[in-house]
Amino acid sequence: MVKKPLYITDTILRDAHQSQAATRMTTEDMLPALEKLDKMGYWSLECWGGATFDACMRFLGEDPWERLRTIKAHVKNTRLQMLFRGQNILGYKHYADDVVDAFVAKSIENGIDVIRIFDALNDVRNLEQSVKSCKKYGGICEAAMSYTSSPVHNEEYFVNLAKTLENMGADVICVKDMANLLLPYDAYSLIKKLKENVSVPIHLHTHNTTGTGDMTYLMAAQAGVDIVDTALSPLANGTSQPSTEALVATLKGTERDTGLDLTALSDVATHFRGVADRLKAAGILDPKVLSVDTKTLIFQVPGGMLSNMINQLKQAGKEDKYYEVLDEVPRVRKDFGYPPLVTPTSQIVGTQAVMNVISGERYKMVPKESKGLLRGEYGKLPGEVNEEVRKKAIGDSELITCRPADLLEPELQKYAAEMKEKGIGKTEEDVLSYALFPAVAEKFLKERDGKAAPESSAIRELIVEDIS
Repeated sequence: MVKKPLYITDTILRDAHQSQAATRMTTEDMLPALEKLDKMGYWSLECWGGATFDACMRFLGEDPWERLRTIKAHVKNTRLQMLFRGQNILGYKHYADDVVDAFVAKSIENGIDVIRIFDALNDVRNLEQSVKSCKKYGGICEAAMSYTSSPVHNEEYFVNLAKTLENMGADVICVKDMANLLLPYDAYSLIKKLKENVSVPIHLHTHNTTGTGDMTYLMAAQAGVDIVDTALSPLANGTSQPSTEALVATLKGTERDTGLDLTALSDVATHFRGVADRLKAAGILDPKVLSVDTKTLIFQVPGGMLSNMINQLKQAGKEDKYYEVLDEVPRVRKDFGYPPLVTPTSQIVGTQAVMNVISGERYKMVPKESKGLLRGEYGKLPGEVNEEVRKKAIGDSELITCRPADLLEPELQKYAAEMKEKGIGKTEEDVLSYALFPAVAEKFLKERDGKAAPESSAIRELIVEDIS
């Protein structure tokens, strides 16, 4: 075993509650624990990005930028980390380079130290601008590889991708296993190969959806992984990350001892147990997310994608078609060139599988998102696309073969002008909030600045579809 401490990134302030409680932890929930978290000795605290930005404005009536500044004011010794969707930033479409650059600049200015940057298709062209901007403004650039398995995605694929990311300027490389598909012995082999082929630290992110996360981390630790993501126990396991305390206890006294204090971790966990209890009582944290679900290993369908497909079948009154849809997902994924199943490709593939089954004819109905994916709007698909399916979906439409963002004109000034005309917003950060989520930000900014009466949180929950 490698002789060096294993470093820990705790996700309690971001991915833990995004995965288990629809991103509903408030800044007020976090405040009493921030200074204690800062004293733990974590490599970083993941606290921003992902779905938190949208959820803050949409559901909690909070300014996400103010949340970040508040956390930074209380966490002075530990790196703050965010999740960033490459050219999609924190949204669901590609934004122009000027918006990406400004968002990275303001994230770092407001307190972010580490930016984990990923692309759903692992198309490195979609990471270019964010990586360049992160380096330009002095952030730690953690470039991530969306992990999946397919005839295209093997060890060699990920090792070559890691080398490319290192050459692009990555300070750290993350293996982002969003669906908990990376099994323990595969993790050992992959981490060992990565450590032999790249010189920057390797950070491993997984969940415990299939019940294998703890074992995956243990094997990765033996192979020499530098950093792993865990969550404090009150919001750990199930669809979240493996428990921080459990891993710390497991490695205590070994050559990979984390150096973290179990008693101190237990103390701060007491606070978050109260937060978790509140979220359970409010019906936001459903105990189902804590159970092991091995369907992901069989069908490669992440939990969020699964629940989305079930809802679509319920709405269509076709719940009896559930297993047909599960069988259809890998076929659609193959037709589409084996995209990793992570936002937004998981929703696109899942919806197409549902439509194929419900309509009784494959690709009779093709949503615009499927057409966009097949046309190249999201980037280059990893494998070979079924050309018959592409022809049926997009006809003779021209394929996009360049970096998709090269087709976008600068747009930041346009958003600023729109806001001025509407009389909303006060800061450059407000313009970025509006650029990413125009309708949500407009409503939030009007309420924040006293230009509209705020809705009760109960009404807000009812009228807007959940995004996490």
